Amino acid sequence: MDRDATADVNAPHSMGTTIIGVTYNGGVILGADSRTSTGLYVANRASDKITQLTDNVYICRSGSAADSQIVSDYVRYFLHQHTIQLGQPATVKVAANLVRLLSYNNKNMLQTGVIVGGWDKYEGGKIYGIPLGGTILEQPFAIGGSGSSYLYGFFDQAWKEGMTKDEAEQLVVKAVSLAIARDGASGGVVRTVTINSEGVTRNFYPGDQLPLWHDEVEAHNSLLDILNASNPEPMST
Repeated sequence: MDRDATADVNAPHSMGTTIIGVTYNGGVILGADSRTSTGLYVANRASDKITQLTDNVYICRSGSAADSQIVSDYVRYFLHQHTIQLGQPATVKVAANLVRLLSYNNKNMLQTGVIVGGWDKYEGGKIYGIPLGGTILEQPFAIGGSGSSYLYGFFDQAWKEGMTKDEAEQLVVKAVSLAIARDGASGGVVRTVTINSEGVTRNFYPGDQLPLWHDEVEAHNSLLDILNASNPEPMST
């Protein structure tokens, strides 16, 4: 390979991404796509961008994969120490402010934007957006990553106060699938995490089960289709 051909493969891993956090009547739902890229090359098509910080708080990661992972690791460690000292789980606000502190104090070195969401017995379900630079914003819903550019108008129209869990889940899955349809840096599957007083529930939506939008081409004759066929025909060259 020449130098130009290997440039994308050797680029830092980036999660040009779609991440979403939504509050509903009783908790929060976090959602994300699963494409991790190095330049124009898809390094991982099924990555998990929703990371656990504590039993009741999760973080959606976008931007540099390395930067978002190290921030998550540090915050998870500090929250563990915090929980031991207090003898009870950390609140969502404490977790979000720890992320904000690390992001702001290292804003010249980090390239990551995150959404922190969770539930605690004091304030219920909360969503905090912490974009590039370390600002912290408490919001009823938050969207981030490269795919978010296509979703602001959709959320202005579709989000409503007091949604049920099922309505919020459908909204998140629909929004991520819309972003995947338009954003070349988002793709793969959709993962969601529901957090409420009853605990945490993870859901997984394969790409072939997502709705197709305008001008999208349905998957046809993929390698998986051939392997799953009862009598697969030899692949022609």
